Amino acid sequence: MTEPSPPTPAPDPWRPLLTGEPAAEAVQTALEIADALAAAPANGASLAAGDAGRALLFAYLAQHAGEGPRAEAWGERAADLVATAVDAVAAQPLPAPLYAGFSGIAWAVEHLQPILFADGEDANADIDAALLTFLDGEGWAGEYDLIGGLTGLGVYALERVGRPTGRALLERVVARLAELAETGPEGATWFSAPERLPAWQRDLHPTGFYNLGVAHGVPGVIGLLGRAAAPGVEAAGARPLLDAAVRWLLARRQAAGSVSCFGTWYLPGVPGEGDAQSEAQSRLAWCYGDPGIAATLHLAARRVGEPAWESAALSIARAAAARPESTAGVRDAGLCHGAAGLAHLFNRLYQASGEEALAAAARFWIERTLSLRQPGRGVAGFLAWRQDKGDGEPKWASEPGFLEGGAGIGLALLAAASPVDPAWDRVMLLS
Repeated sequence: MTEPSPPTPAPDPWRPLLTGEPAAEAVQTALEIADALAAAPANGASLAAGDAGRALLFAYLAQHAGEGPRAEAWGERAADLVATAVDAVAAQPLPAPLYAGFSGIAWAVEHLQPILFADGEDANADIDAALLTFLDGEGWAGEYDLIGGLTGLGVYALERVGRPTGRALLERVVARLAELAETGPEGATWFSAPERLPAWQRDLHPTGFYNLGVAHGVPGVIGLLGRAAAPGVEAAGARPLLDAAVRWLLARRQAAGSVSCFGTWYLPGVPGEGDAQSEAQSRLAWCYGDPGIAATLHLAARRVGEPAWESAALSIARAAAARPESTAGVRDAGLCHGAAGLAHLFNRLYQASGEEALAAAARFWIERTLSLRQPGRGVAGFLAWRQDKGDGEPKWASEPGFLEGGAGIGLALLAAASPVDPAWDRVMLLS
């Protein structure tokens, strides 16, 4: 039987990573992004790319400003974007997933309620009811991941875990994850079957694989389970499943001297390759790579009081911070796999650990983010590198959204220079 978890330590107050002129430049750039977004055409309602994600930047700018006409104007802009996104849910059928569907819009509503709106009627009660029905019974046939599957629905449920329907939804998500888990001597994991892979991944791995990225794989599940098993939440079944998943993941760590601590995915028993194979070098990113793994593992460790996991997470983070930029695979600035995302990951890990090497890495990637600006192009000078494998040539594109575009870049820059805790990163399983 799992021993009761010790109380989760209270987080230290968020403190600005940057001061002086670098801080002023970061805030000014975030303001210029906000101005560009205010003038940009609509790009749907979703959290990843649309109005729900844009609303986060305006809401956190309002918090940073505190009081006054400018803060009020940003708050009103955020509220308007949220209302537009909610109207889109009512006007047309949307899928459920967190980043592209109605649960992400509902997450933004719940998250921004204390910032933007007076207490009132529960706007998400019908969403909870729909998701509880959606998750009813056994035999889940959908995805398990954060971006498009069960883990993402669990992130929405955690935002509402203080409500009875939110807790019921979280426990149903954990139960479905437990049903899908493969268990063995090394622990518990989740398989990405070939029929669920995009064509380019299926061509490379026609039998499927085990995904080692936060966005689509096992580390994202660990971040969710860490929060679900924490004192004060303790969703049924979360802690034993968490223990088994962490054990499986840490067994995938590559030998000392490898470029990255973890590969991008894992394939057991590949003929001619020994007992196991992984794509040996992953890039530095949130979606895939060591920084995202370190952050979600560290979150889980702190939430349930596991010093050995915390030590492992910080070891992974230090190795990632020490990697030369030439091996990072960074082309643009977005949160998902760009320079601003790395800056925020290292900043979040620094804030939690106090390790100066992680602060230095965060500052480096802030500088790299700002150096990627191309005045007069994209969103306040920022462009996203589009490399949709199998779908045409790679290209640069103007992207306003949260996950890969201007809104997320602005949030990361603001977080580096503001005393306001960037709690928006809960949706990325970073806090």
